[in-house]
Amino acid sequence: MPEQVVTVAGSVIVGILLFVLIGITAHLLWKKFCLIYSYEEFPNPVKTTSVNAILQDQSSSEIQPKSTRSKSVPFIIPPTLHGRDWINLTNEEQIQEDSNSCMTPQSGPRSSFHSLAGAYIVGTINPELYKFPEDKSETDFPDGNIGRLWFSIEYKEASETLLVSLIKARKLQPPTDSCSPFVKIYLLPDERHYLQSKIKRKTLNPLFDEHFVFQVSSKTLLQRTLKFLVYHVDKQKHHHLLGQVIFPLKNETLTDDSKVVVWRDLEKENLETPSENGDIQFSLSYNDYLSHLTVVVLRARGLKLQDESRAAKSHVLGRVVVGPYMYSRGKELEHWNEMISKPKELVKQWHALCYST
Repeated sequence: MPEQVVTVAGSVIVGILLFVLIGITAHLLWKKFCLIYSYEEFPNPVKTTSVNAILQDQSSSEIQPKSTRSKSVPFIIPPTLHGRDWINLTNEEQIQEDSNSCMTPQSGPRSSFHSLAGAYIVGTINPELYKFPEDKSETDFPDGNIGRLWFSIEYKEASETLLVSLIKARKLQPPTDSCSPFVKIYLLPDERHYLQSKIKRKTLNPLFDEHFVFQVSSKTLLQRTLKFLVYHVDKQKHHHLLGQVIFPLKNETLTDDSKVVVWRDLEKENLETPSENGDIQFSLSYNDYLSHLTVVVLRARGLKLQDESRAAKSHVLGRVVVGPYMYSRGKELEHWNEMISKPKELVKQWHALCYST
C-alpha cells in the first residue's frame, strides 16, 4: 500500500512539472510572437526598403552619379579668364590636351572633381606670379655710381633718442685698388660733433652692423638732417672722402617701435675750386611763426691770410651779403628765396667771399 502511494505521488509531481514546463515554453513563444507582430504593425513614416532595392540603388548610383553641386549656384569664371575656350566636362568624358601624358587620368577610383556636373578646366598655375619681387638694390647700379649705403633709423620718444644703425656699403670706388672704409655720422646742423664707425680693412663691400645714438628732442627732430661721410684710409693713414649721403628727417614718419630701413647712393661733395678770396658755407632757417631767423656758419675754405706784420690784429678777410632783391643778386638771392619758401628748414649753401678793406 505505501509503495502505491509513493508511485502515485511521484506521477503527480512529474505531471505538474511537465505542465509547468509546457506552460513556460508556450508563454515565451507567445511573447516572442507578439513582439514580432507589434514591430511590423508599428506606424513608421519612413518607407522601408528591401535589401534588393538597396543593392539596385547602389549599382545605379555607380553608373549615374548625382551632382553634389546645387543647380541654383552658378559657376563664375574670373574676369581675367574671359575669352578662353572652355571645355565642358560630362560625366563620362576625360580630357587630354596635346597628348600630354601628365594630363591623362590615372586608372582607379575617380576623384571628386570628376563627379562635379558642369565643371570647367580653368588652366594651370603660373609659378612666376607667386615669386617675391627681386631686390634690385644689390645689383642695379646706374652708370657713374660711386657706391651705395644702407642704414636704418628709429626714434624713441620716451628717452628722446635717435637710433641710427649703419648696415653696409656696396661698390665703393677708392682711389687705389685696396679700400679700407669707415663712416662718420653727423646730425646737422651740428657739424662739430660726429660719431664714427670702425675701419673695415681691404673691402669694397663692407658690412658694418654698428649702432649709434643721438640725443634729440621730439620738437626739433624733423628739423634735423643726418649726414654720412664715407672715407677710405690709405697705408699712410690719410683719409680720402669717397662720398656722402644727406638724409633729411622731415619726410620720415618716426614713431616708437617703427624702424625705417633705407639705402642711398653716395654723392660727391661739392669740391669746386675756391674763389679768389675764399668761400664760406652757412645755413639759413626762418621760423615764420616766431619771426626768427637762424644763421649757422658751417665752414670756410681757401681763405687768404694777410702778411705776418698784421697777424697780431683782427681784420676782415672777406664778406658776403644775402638778402632780398634790394640787397643781393645771383646765388645769394637764390639762397634767401629758398629759405623763405622752406620755413623752419635748414637751407645751406656755399658763397664766395668778396674782399673788403
